[in-house]
Amino acid sequence: MKILYFAWLRQKIGLAEETVAAPDNVRTVADLIAWLESRGENYRAAFIDLGRVRAAVNHAHVPLTTAIAPGDEVAFFPPVTGGAP
Repeated sequence: MKILYFAWLRQKIGLAEETVAAPDNVRTVADLIAWLESRGENYRAAFIDLGRVRAAVNHAHVPLTTAIAPGDEVAFFPPVTGGAP
């Protein structure tokens, strides 16, 4: 599974992307976050406030309850704001 990190998540984790083989019990985006947090303090710091984290699976914005599979690409990023004034 390929994981991409953007903005301050990338800064806290220290990586822009990584490829992982998550355990079989990682079935949703939320499960993936929990497993990543178990990998170190930098991951725990990045995901400490899930209200500030958005996810995409295979380029589609999804809720954290979305199912994932080993070949998926999962991206984590902060909420995006903007638009014309």
